[in-house]
Amino acid sequence: RLGLLKMDFLGLRNLSVIEDCVGLLRAKDIACDIDHVALDDEATYRMLRAADTDGVFQLEGGGMRQLIQMLQPDRFEDLMALVALYRPGLLSMGQHTEYAERKHGRKPVVYPHASLEDILKDTYGIIVYQEQVMQIAVRVGGYSMGQADLLRKAMGKKIRELLVPHRETFVKGAVERGYQERLAQDIFDLIVPFADYGFNASHACAYAYVAYQTAYLKAHYPVEYFSALLTSVKDDKDKKPFYLNAARLRAIRVLPPDVNQSQMHFTPSDGEVRYGLAAVRNVGAGVVHSIVAARTEKGQFESLTDFCRKVDAGVLHKKCMESLILAGAFDSLGYARRALLENYEKIATPVLADRRAEAVGQFSFFGGEDGPSIDIDESVLRGEEFARPELLRLEKEMLGQYVTDHPLLSIKGRLDALVDLPISEVPGLGDGDVVTVAGIVGSLGRRFTKRGEPYAVFRLEDLTGGVGVVVFPSLFDKSGPLIATDRIVLVKGRADLRGRELQLVALEVSEPDLTPSGPGYSENGGPTGPGAVSDPLVVDVPTSSCTDGLITRLKVLFRMYPGDLPVIVRLVNDGEAMSLRLGEGYRVDGCPALMSELTTLLGSNAVRIPAGLPVASTSSAPA
Repeated sequence: RLGLLKMDFLGLRNLSVIEDCVGLLRAKDIACDIDHVALDDEATYRMLRAADTDGVFQLEGGGMRQLIQMLQPDRFEDLMALVALYRPGLLSMGQHTEYAERKHGRKPVVYPHASLEDILKDTYGIIVYQEQVMQIAVRVGGYSMGQADLLRKAMGKKIRELLVPHRETFVKGAVERGYQERLAQDIFDLIVPFADYGFNASHACAYAYVAYQTAYLKAHYPVEYFSALLTSVKDDKDKKPFYLNAARLRAIRVLPPDVNQSQMHFTPSDGEVRYGLAAVRNVGAGVVHSIVAARTEKGQFESLTDFCRKVDAGVLHKKCMESLILAGAFDSLGYARRALLENYEKIATPVLADRRAEAVGQFSFFGGEDGPSIDIDESVLRGEEFARPELLRLEKEMLGQYVTDHPLLSIKGRLDALVDLPISEVPGLGDGDVVTVAGIVGSLGRRFTKRGEPYAVFRLEDLTGGVGVVVFPSLFDKSGPLIATDRIVLVKGRADLRGRELQLVALEVSEPDLTPSGPGYSENGGPTGPGAVSDPLVVDVPTSSCTDGLITRLKVLFRMYPGDLPVIVRLVNDGEAMSLRLGEGYRVDGCPALMSELTTLLGSNAVRIPAGLPVASTSSAPA
């Protein structure tokens, strides 16, 4: 033995998010001692109970959100339990559901044996942590603490076979201590699933604490938190669009970069998030430092001419300027991007030439030593803007994402009704699973097999993320014309995990029918039947959950799915309800996608379209 100490260090992106968020708050003279925040903050738990957990450490993902809605956490110990329950062993036994049912009194709290009540009382009679297993082994099986630690290590290996020798020891010891053999076998059966990855309480506590800190910051300082969160995934082609969409769902606008407002990375800006200049293609850190230093020392840029005079000459090279223009960094100065792209050199070139002349000691022919060197007529910068699709395409080329707008936003409801899940949930598929997704074709490559047959590999992107898709020759022959950059397509594919990352092998590629159809819709896509206009969408909201954050999310969802159905919100409290009919601006289309989003947010029984409900009997609320 060498007597060396082996240490494993876990690098955690979320710790940088917390630190960066606190730094952004400090820059605004807002004090936040995140290491000493109260662990019973009601606003934080309200947000968590609403399953608004995008960007919250360990609590993201569809399955976890469903568990959160069942469990409705209201104390720190619940967060510990969430982290520990959502693991293969306990999930396979259904203990996560059992825990939630017992917590809310829907099922009685029972113990494997009365002698275990003090060990399992805090977890409603359910074995959740490895420490509880060790305590049970000592009390029931007659283990010493050293032997119990060997049992813990066997569980930590995640190999069930390692627990087999312990069964005989445990049962024998239990019988010797007066327990029935059948009971001892049953108790050990509750221990076995921990070999499929059970958490220890100290680990769960540490994870839950970081989860709580991220949730606290998101609940109280959402703009600063999303700024830090987006900075942390600035180079992640999957996570960045996911969190951009999460910000949209919270009604937080993410603005394109701006030469007068942007810093290096994402920053808060008057209640919105501003893209950083470093995110622009062909714009390096040195250029950003130069721009920020120039406006700090010489004042805000008032025009392109002013910009060209103030910044370092190295900023004005062709690639850098064109990238800034196409990313929208000069929009606030009043220029159309197309006109500026076509004519900016008519301003930059003479200004740059004059600056170079001054640098070698010459005086401008047009001006004296003081004041501007030359007079510039910016009328040459007037002109037309790009068509909207082209503007967005070029913006995405510079930023890697659609920012000002997204081609899928206006058709999100129709598209969601055609798919099985958003692309952000594709990584959770098993090898061979078949799924239907939709999105816009991003990067596209056409290749050839060894036999010279053409096939395609492309990236499919929706509002939440992207996934690689392979279209082999037989399907490519039929669907080739549909597969083009910026084309919106529907893909039915099989998950393939054999490569370095998951991809979909396309089984079908088609153009989605974005016209609403099916029961309740007419041939032209409009709603018909009893639920067409008179029957409203009814949404039940418990008054205990009616927070500003939840109301904002509901407003955003209603506006994302415009239609003809009126909306009635019922504020429910102890069996009594007050109904509010929302204003005309919040009529919705009642499509499956909206119903799914609302169900995820509020629960399966909280959303419905009851035929024949008298709309006029409700109170009116313009919202």
